Amino acid sequence: MIPDVSEALSWLESHPDALKGLRRGVERETLRITPNGQLAQTPHPASLGSALTHKWITTDFAEALLEFITPVDDDIDHMLALLRDVHRHVARNLGDERLWPMSMPCYIDSNQPIELAQYGSSNAGKFKTLYREGLKNRYSALMQVISGVHYNFSLPLAFWQARLGVTDAASGKTAISEGYLRLIRNYYRFGWIIPYLFGASPAICSSFLNGRETSLPFETSASGMIYLPYATSLRLSDLGYTNKSQSHLGITFNKLDEYVAALKQAIKTPSAEYQRMGLKRDGRYLQLNTNVLQIENELYAPIRPKRVTHAGETPSDALLRGGIEYIEVRSLDINPFSPIGVDHEQARFLDLFLIWCTLADAPEMNAEELDCTRANWNRVIIEGRKPGLKLGIGCRTAEFPLADVGKGLFHDLRRVAEVLDRINQNDHYQQVSDKLVKSFDNPELTFSARMLEDMKQHGIGGLGLILADQYRRTLCDEPLDVLSEDDLAAERVRSLRKQQEIEAADIMDFESFLASKAGQ
Repeated sequence: MIPDVSEALSWLESHPDALKGLRRGVERETLRITPNGQLAQTPHPASLGSALTHKWITTDFAEALLEFITPVDDDIDHMLALLRDVHRHVARNLGDERLWPMSMPCYIDSNQPIELAQYGSSNAGKFKTLYREGLKNRYSALMQVISGVHYNFSLPLAFWQARLGVTDAASGKTAISEGYLRLIRNYYRFGWIIPYLFGASPAICSSFLNGRETSLPFETSASGMIYLPYATSLRLSDLGYTNKSQSHLGITFNKLDEYVAALKQAIKTPSAEYQRMGLKRDGRYLQLNTNVLQIENELYAPIRPKRVTHAGETPSDALLRGGIEYIEVRSLDINPFSPIGVDHEQARFLDLFLIWCTLADAPEMNAEELDCTRANWNRVIIEGRKPGLKLGIGCRTAEFPLADVGKGLFHDLRRVAEVLDRINQNDHYQQVSDKLVKSFDNPELTFSARMLEDMKQHGIGGLGLILADQYRRTLCDEPLDVLSEDDLAAERVRSLRKQQEIEAADIMDFESFLASKAGQ
């Protein structure tokens, strides 16, 4: 089931410098909650600056859904130290509020108001809020406050020069993009390993269902939570942050121009369902438009090709201009064992796995095979720790034991780890590889198994509050590491001033602004 990567690994071992300068960034989402676990109803704290323009601290779907963003970094320790500093700063500016330490919300029901994120009076700010209004009306606000961690990853130019013979990023953009698309196809085929190892949502509060129908054979604990005994990440299930209606879009990852064309088509194609919803009700906008996707970011995917955009540029136009610059991994649950939702071990594993995905052969995949890979993901999501679980290959009927596939993959990852450790002159990657491979013979070592035991003991809400209180104390007590109070104060002032400048620079009314964005 695993492609033969021996030749590519031998090449890597003879070209270790090709991996010098891996670049990464993290985005962590988390809900603000009250001391008793309810969703905070307060606005985004002014002491944190402008959510529209702050470099490190913004909001996602809701006013209470914070998002912390690290700059691009070539050092995992520095990146996570900065992320922890941002958490320390926020913890000290939330008063009695805490940060919810899990992906799935708990003490929220459909009757509880969830205020959409607010970004000020500028057209750009109102556009962001209206987009969220559309998400609420299309998919429900409750789904949109599910939290996760995104991991942004890129290989250095030296890798592409050594591996593909390109001279520079501009002239080599086609070859480099094809390399990242190979990574993405392998991610679809084998990325289920991420929820297997790190899925941390095997259970949900019963209130989360709120009458929604499900065929999943849930069990109920004494505390009232519902769970699946072998589940890993219900966040990634059909009950979580997914959208089955987008599966018919025919978006594939074989050629960049084909991917972009399909994405652009989706944002221009009317949807009968969203047309029935209507664009406005009583003079109030319900969504940006009635197309299949309001904007490109509405595409739900476990991984995305990305490039930093220029002013006024759409993500897909940026890809066409410069090719794929990095990829965004979107399958990580919040790590409830870390105060900052992610840890060094996960980052190092992702480095190993994404490098492997780039090296391994990856035949082109049509839309049907992409759908078939989802079957493997769903098995792991729903019953990944089930003894003897088998996974398929694409749309074929042959199946292999998950444990065998996982251990075979780690045999390759261990060789990648040795190369990275040789560069860094330590054994950190090998330690991660040697530790995580044990999870295939002993699934009780996985995040989901550990979490389920704790959830059964305390209940989801009880465990969440215990961890939220503990992490609040820890973060508030710790000194800053790589940022200073002056850095954070300066960024707060800069972000507020930048928002004011954007608002003062508007020259058209919002209706005209929306019309100018149509079809982008």
